[in-house]
Amino acid sequence: MGLSISALIVGLVLLVWSADRFVEGSASTARYFGMPPLLIGMVVVGFGTSAPEMVVSALAAFDGSPGIALGNAYGSNIANIALILGVTALISPIMVHSRVLRKELPILALVTLLSIVLIADLDITRLDAVILLLVFGGLMAWTIYQGLRRKTDSLAEEVEVATAEKVMPLNRAVFWLVVGLLMLIASSRILVWGAVEIAQVFGVSDMIIGLTIVAVGTSLPELASSVIAARKGEHDIALGNVIGSNLFNTLAVVGIAGTIHPLAVEPETLSRDIVVMGALTVSLFLIGYGFRGRQGRVNRLEGAALLLVYAGYTAWLISTVLHIQT
Repeated sequence: MGLSISALIVGLVLLVWSADRFVEGSASTARYFGMPPLLIGMVVVGFGTSAPEMVVSALAAFDGSPGIALGNAYGSNIANIALILGVTALISPIMVHSRVLRKELPILALVTLLSIVLIADLDITRLDAVILLLVFGGLMAWTIYQGLRRKTDSLAEEVEVATAEKVMPLNRAVFWLVVGLLMLIASSRILVWGAVEIAQVFGVSDMIIGLTIVAVGTSLPELASSVIAARKGEHDIALGNVIGSNLFNTLAVVGIAGTIHPLAVEPETLSRDIVVMGALTVSLFLIGYGFRGRQGRVNRLEGAALLLVYAGYTAWLISTVLHIQT
């Protein structure tokens, strides 16, 4: 038991560390080869911050642990909205601009609806997974095309400044890219093994472990980047991290895991976790449009409410575990 807990903790710490090294190394390498700052921000950094979820779920699917694969993806989505946005809003209220309401949130809502339709039969087949990946590829291509058409872009400007501040020689950039990727895989393997062992010891579904410990751990890069962005007053980036990560988790993470191995979905996932994830997505619309004509923003009161929702959801999961054990 002690070895399993140690593996879980060490795996989480190494996962966050290696994801950070991978992002820095890959972003610097991409800059040396002339990749535009916008593409570095959207593709390299975007994939890098979601790499923990992707690698953990992929390895879990390969090992035949669908609960961890799905729990990690959907649990991260819930944590992104309720936990990360909640904490970020308490630090600095987040403005919700009209572009987010017109484009990004509707897309996230439609993608969430698509995932509900595909898992309604309690199974994610390889065909379902391919559909998710195709939608993800289409969204990425469309987003990149739209971004490159604009003459100015806040994300491109921020990436340009960030990469200029962290200039490193090409050989060092490639070194951290390779080391970061290898450590991502190794730490994910350690994390998945520890999570499965703990689930077996306590006699609970690995889905519960995936929804809680694993999901929060793999969401730490998004938490760090959102908090930093909020402290700088970069509200677009703080909210964009959450929406982008949820799109990535729902489409790419589940899609890759389902392609590796078809995923059986527990009934509780549909009646409990997907309901919470969908309700939180809808709540972003309500918060974003604002009340009584004020400009939409996630204020500190709403941030506290989101944190209470996450605490209640976590308590619900814990009560489920205690019920099973008794």
